[in-house]
Amino acid sequence: MCGIACILDIHSNPDELREKAVAMARLLRHRGPDWSGVFACEHAVLAHERLSIVDVEHGAQPLTDPTENLVLAVNGEIYNHKALRAQLAGYTFKTGSDCEPIIPLYERYGSDFLNQLSGIFAFVLYDKRHNDYLIARDPIGVIPLYMGRDQHGNLYVASEMKALVKFCRHIEDFPPGHYLTKKTEKPARYYNPTWRDHEAVAANPLDLGDLRKALEKAVHQQLMSDVPYGVLISGGLDSSVIAAVTQRYAPNRIETEDREQAWWPRLHSFAIGLEGSPDLTMARKVATNIGTVHHEFKYTIQEGLDALRDVIYHIETYDVTSIRASTPMFLMARRIKAMGIKMVLSGEGADEVFGG
Repeated sequence: MCGIACILDIHSNPDELREKAVAMARLLRHRGPDWSGVFACEHAVLAHERLSIVDVEHGAQPLTDPTENLVLAVNGEIYNHKALRAQLAGYTFKTGSDCEPIIPLYERYGSDFLNQLSGIFAFVLYDKRHNDYLIARDPIGVIPLYMGRDQHGNLYVASEMKALVKFCRHIEDFPPGHYLTKKTEKPARYYNPTWRDHEAVAANPLDLGDLRKALEKAVHQQLMSDVPYGVLISGGLDSSVIAAVTQRYAPNRIETEDREQAWWPRLHSFAIGLEGSPDLTMARKVATNIGTVHHEFKYTIQEGLDALRDVIYHIETYDVTSIRASTPMFLMARRIKAMGIKMVLSGEGADEVFGG
């Protein structure tokens, strides 16, 4: 999880806008506490707050091509970046970042490469050669992205609304599976799977074997990490399945096609609940069964109440269900961070994918 704050299509003083972009990015630093980077010219400003997961030493952003005419700020992970690099023979990569292949893909295909990306992402790419830009968000909107314009018509893009509210007259959600360039009047859809039309897939047979393979492949590719990671277990089916699959692959490093031992081969699991919570009991049973190093956190109702303002500030909604689910997650995330874990897998999203 990183943070991006960008200003494009500039119609006012670019020096003042650089200061605004830096101020916007500062509001997003909780998303990326590891490094801050800024690109600025008279036509665009791209600011990035980095949470380093892959190529910790060299992957700072914004990224550029060898000529420094293409500038990229990304929040996300591109899981098939090694396969993409293999397809882009001849291009001189500057880092090992999983996001860098976006630059040569744009150079080769323009905006017609987005369906080649397997991952979760929201990014802004600025093309100095043509004073153009490409903004895009992953197919189902795992990564947040918002946009708006100020009184001068400058286009603002950021990972959270809080970075835009002081500057934009109107803020809107950048739609998942869409892209925007200077030539398009509004975001255009690039992601058009056949299953969007129910009639096209209504007669497809259910193959549980294929479903299992797809799930295991998805978990495996998301273990791409140069830093310690863990799993969240609630004791329910969704998180337990993800944790069990993760444990199977954790001993080896997927960046080497599982040929080398993982840098952190012991998988740590985490659970949180009130005193006497059945979730803690079931999570403990799951962890014992799959063999993780398990950590159990308890919180009180008062601690939950004390965290409400922070929770609402970060998730940017007053939706009761979202707040109720996010409060223990927020408290647990603070404890996990204190233990040096920078990435976790969980069962979140299963209800949406499988009709919950």
